[in-house]
Amino acid sequence: MGLYDFTFYDLINRNAVCFENRPAWFEVDDGRALTFGQFKETVDRFARGLQNLGITKGDRIGVLGKNSLEYFLLYGAAAALGAIILPINWRLSADEVIFSLNDCEPKVIFVDEEYQELIEEAKEKLYSVKNYYNLRIKGGRFLDIAPLLDNLGDLEPADVSTDDGFVIIHTAAVAGRPRGALLSHGNVLCANMHLNYCFNLSPKDVHLNLLPLFHVGGLFMATNSFHAGVLNINISKFDAQKAVELIEEERVTLLFDFPPILSSILKASEETKRDIHSLKSVIGLGTPEDIEKYQKITGGTFYCMYGQTETSCLATLGRYDDRPGSAGKTISLAEVRLVDDYGKPVPAGQVGEITIKGPMVFKGYWNLPEDNAHTFRDGWHHTGDLGRFDEDGFLFYAGRKPEKELIKPGGENVYPAEVEKVIMEHPAVEKTVVFGVPDPKWKEGIKAVCQLKKGKNLDSKQLIDFVGERIARFKKPQYVEYIDQIPFQKDGSPDRAKIKELYGGDQQ
Repeated sequence: MGLYDFTFYDLINRNAVCFENRPAWFEVDDGRALTFGQFKETVDRFARGLQNLGITKGDRIGVLGKNSLEYFLLYGAAAALGAIILPINWRLSADEVIFSLNDCEPKVIFVDEEYQELIEEAKEKLYSVKNYYNLRIKGGRFLDIAPLLDNLGDLEPADVSTDDGFVIIHTAAVAGRPRGALLSHGNVLCANMHLNYCFNLSPKDVHLNLLPLFHVGGLFMATNSFHAGVLNINISKFDAQKAVELIEEERVTLLFDFPPILSSILKASEETKRDIHSLKSVIGLGTPEDIEKYQKITGGTFYCMYGQTETSCLATLGRYDDRPGSAGKTISLAEVRLVDDYGKPVPAGQVGEITIKGPMVFKGYWNLPEDNAHTFRDGWHHTGDLGRFDEDGFLFYAGRKPEKELIKPGGENVYPAEVEKVIMEHPAVEKTVVFGVPDPKWKEGIKAVCQLKKGKNLDSKQLIDFVGERIARFKKPQYVEYIDQIPFQKDGSPDRAKIKELYGGDQQ
């Protein structure tokens, strides 16, 4: 570590001094708790255990499981060694899990008990993995994690810089394959500081850790809270009634919302008569109805944002009430520019591609130099998303560029092309177009408009189940509509605009 470097492990050391005896983490499932001082001591022991396995700087460590104390400790231990965490989305299919692991070649993987059968069956396909461990202290068919934590913690940290890789998070599939976005220690710390500044956090705050730690939003909300000396209260799986119970009893002040989290919490609060007035800050995505209801009930503030995994979660941020419908203004340490198809800036009021530069921009896609050259062309990160600035500098999201059309059901990323590819494997389907539609529960749902082969019949549920058996179930369509003929453009491609116009309204 150089004189001018600062990493996530340096933050752990800093907090062990500044907040030594304050609570850092509370595990709801089993009641375990650690102070910031105890967290640092446990991370050191864990890192030493990983060193004994031969883990060194730059090695990848896979992890597949629900949120837990061990999961977050693993981030800290990897940071001490300069290793890179590879968190796997537990909602993916077996083939998708195998792809993500082989794409980044981890030496070791930590797995929750409920996913160990999947990994056991995939072992012969996982060429790089040398050791398989249970993620949690209790339970599992793999090696026990406890011996990795049972040592003196006599650790010699690696020489890690702010710019070194910290985590690889796979994004939605483009051209048939997910891409691993490499985020650095500096990316994490930059996001932490922006969120701390926004929420004005102090050690008196309490964060309810709801989003999974494989998701950039879940990870950076946990690290941002940790950075500020805030208590992270962790539940391994979202349950609205448990959430409102914790908000009331632990005086939770902060959480991240992806639909339908906030609406479920509001409903559960009404049904159980639990008091959620302590919840002063919610950030993320939500319907105007849910946002306004939350603010009216609690007097709290909802923060809107625009960002990607590739921008360390954030690029713009602001209070909902400052400009309803917007994604806020550009964060302090960033520049956001909207450009036309030729890379020329567009004026306020016009739609352009959102491009970004600053310390929150990721390091690049893992082992994809051509994709990186295209994404970082002209010295800017090109998001593939469209937006417009109003005259006061508020960003309004305006969809995606055609080549990067994306659907976001409940905060997950789904590319239509990936779903279309699977649907076309069904022997009854002649053609299909998949796109996003308004959805009352998930905010955006997945719809497939299909043309069947002559003489073929197919029940909608059969097609939905067919897709759900082949890729992650969150990628299967919620809605299917069969039509006689898919409209095409003169160049032979489906007329997506026409199909959306005809079949993309509110779904019944």
